Amino acid sequence: MATLIASENFSPTEDAEVLRRSVKGWGTDEKAVISILAHRNAAQRYEIRLAYEELYREDLIKRLESELSGDFEKAVYRWILDPTDRYAVLAHVAIKKPETDYNVIVEISSTLSPEELLAVRRAYQLRYKHSLEEDLAAHTTGDIRKLLVALVTTYRYDGGEINAKMAKSEADILHDAIKDKAFNHEEVIRILSTRSKTQLMATFNRYRDDHGISISKNLLDDGADDFQKALHVVIRCLNDPKKYFEKVLRQAIKRAGTDEDALTRVIVTRAERDLKDIKELYYKKNSVHLEHAVAKETSGDYKAFLVTLLGQED
Repeated sequence: MATLIASENFSPTEDAEVLRRSVKGWGTDEKAVISILAHRNAAQRYEIRLAYEELYREDLIKRLESELSGDFEKAVYRWILDPTDRYAVLAHVAIKKPETDYNVIVEISSTLSPEELLAVRRAYQLRYKHSLEEDLAAHTTGDIRKLLVALVTTYRYDGGEINAKMAKSEADILHDAIKDKAFNHEEVIRILSTRSKTQLMATFNRYRDDHGISISKNLLDDGADDFQKALHVVIRCLNDPKKYFEKVLRQAIKRAGTDEDALTRVIVTRAERDLKDIKELYYKKNSVHLEHAVAKETSGDYKAFLVTLLGQED
């Protein structure tokens, strides 16, 4: 379930006027920006952007970019974007880092539905005049490239059917590959990048039943390289994305120096999806409410914006 508390009494024109007043003249009224945008869903935010442009002949996103700063600006920018466009931006940022952040690419390719992923690829191409797979291939090498390109270009079957015989066969293939440390075996990439999520869950369950250990635990050892770690993220995202995102948040908050990029990414992308469930998992795991942990590690308008998206009322 979502944490976003969207306003039911909504006028895009009135919101556009309030936002205009908040950014016009000396200084910016950040509280007004938060009170509106952090209480509007994706469709409402889109209507506000259209109304603002029609009223003032100005792009609201560009205006907010110029008026806001730091982590707050980045969070608001990513929030106000259409979700499909947001994922395209996140993918591009991840690819263009000095070392490609493969976790972000895996998150996008493994947690979205086939139609959503296809829409992200279209949005990426429209925005950057390159295909997502083209840029990904240009900035990665070797086995990581094979895996990530396979993941972003797949169109998984999205039905609920399960083939038990296939689950048994492919659990054995995965087990043999891990036992022989043949992690880059083409069959491993084929199975993880093409099978439906329902079928893969059956395969992972069969693996655990037959071998007495989950595939994700069996995959990582003390000498795990980047490719093994990437496979581990793929399996976690496919098998239980909520548990995966809870861990991302926990690591972002608990590391020495908060990882604001990861914190912003998860809260902004999950607030309209399943962040309420992720919050509950976080509390069970850490005995601390997520909004309290976020408030402790952040400050100012950035803190106010994130905790509002987490469902904390003023």
